[in-house]
Amino acid sequence: MGSRMFQVKIMKPVRSVIILLAIAVLGITACAQSSDCFSEKVFCAALVTDTLGIDDHGVNQDSWTGLEESKAGGLVDRIEYIESVDTRDYEKNIAYFADKGFDVIVTSGVGLRDEALRSADRKPDSVFIGMNQPQEEVRPNLIPVIFPEDQMGFVAGVLAARITKTQIVGAVCETSGIDSMWRYCEGFRAGVKYADTDKNINAQVIYNDNGSSEKLFIDEAWGFETGQTLMQRGADVIFAAGGVTGQGALRAAAEAQINAIGTERDQAAVLAGSSPSVVTSILGSTSFEVQNVIRMLQEGNINQLQMGQIRIVPLSQEFPESLAQELETLILALGSGEIRTNVLTTKP
Repeated sequence: MGSRMFQVKIMKPVRSVIILLAIAVLGITACAQSSDCFSEKVFCAALVTDTLGIDDHGVNQDSWTGLEESKAGGLVDRIEYIESVDTRDYEKNIAYFADKGFDVIVTSGVGLRDEALRSADRKPDSVFIGMNQPQEEVRPNLIPVIFPEDQMGFVAGVLAARITKTQIVGAVCETSGIDSMWRYCEGFRAGVKYADTDKNINAQVIYNDNGSSEKLFIDEAWGFETGQTLMQRGADVIFAAGGVTGQGALRAAAEAQINAIGTERDQAAVLAGSSPSVVTSILGSTSFEVQNVIRMLQEGNINQLQMGQIRIVPLSQEFPESLAQELETLILALGSGEIRTNVLTTKP
């Protein structure tokens, strides 16, 4: 049943057929529909956030911006969102919009991956867009959008190589057992190597491979101590990835007044006042990808997996415009395949 909603102009024709059959068989009338979103003339899209909420300076906020811009551009007629307070609310929040007849439901963050997959099975009349949600299973009404962590790390590595003065740079990452973390930090290592034509820069990468599973992504103390360790070794630029674990390293860099590079979210905004040394963050271009996928759906042009573009938060003003331009050019070259990171998908 779900595969039929991938016809041109997506699922509205399907819904029309269902409604007509219901009228004929059950004798109900069209006015019994509970929401304008069931109408062929109204295209509805909604967002269900993870527990970080709509103002997370990351995938939630950018996904909502993408929906707002989609509405402003005439791609969507009605948009709404729910901020999830508890992880146990994820499926309930998704079902709320599906039951209201919303055509597209965006779920943001890897934490909703399983709930999005189950919801796609249970609610075949809606299309689900999973932002930053790699999926091992395929569903005809579920479009995962992922971002190339290796490329984000690569851009951070090039930047670190450009701004280091000690010729020592460091990366603090959650466990290498998580593929995305591996790609972030090996991408960083590759970026430093690419930019370091004289082979003078020492790139040190430390993973939280011996950490407790209960503190996965929230081990701020380990991140802070590891950041300090790298700085004691002479690192004057710190790259960090891995949620709150990575933020610990960014705080250590701020305390030592060392330049830092973030990812996953706009870390300078998240840590405003406590980490002024974050010179930039490299993120997935989530708002653009939300609009892009909705446009493809409207045109009936569906890809099961969407590899999203990346972007860089504007650099601190003390850095020259030429450096920002170099990074933007690098991002384009990575996206086109002109430059490759040569980082493996998974740890060997």
